[in-house]
Amino acid sequence: METIKSEELKNIANLWFKAFNEHNLESLLELYDDSAEHYSPKLKIREPETNGLIKGKNALRTWWKDCFKRLPTLQYEVNRLTADSEQVFMEYTRKVEGEEDMKVGEILEIKDGKIIFSRVYHS
Repeated sequence: METIKSEELKNIANLWFKAFNEHNLESLLELYDDSAEHYSPKLKIREPETNGLIKGKNALRTWWKDCFKRLPTLQYEVNRLTADSEQVFMEYTRKVEGEEDMKVGEILEIKDGKIIFSRVYHS
């Protein structure tokens, strides 16, 4: 496994934010490993059978496609990025028209330049 510098991880995070805020599903998925896993409290509420955890790009595609369709004004505003050699912690504000802003923390675990696991935490 190659060691990735923290600045490279922050770059991946910035590409993640760009793709998400543009609702560019293909660019977003390109950042993930084919067998990546994603955990989110919103996912746990919306799809309780998953217990908040989905696996693989097809599941990620389905989740975010629905998300972008349901929330066309969804945007994330970066507050802080903190990275080491394996992961980046992203602090951001979730903004949706008609909803109260929400502070979010998310960890992206990255291996060989691809996100292998993402975990979302809400305040």
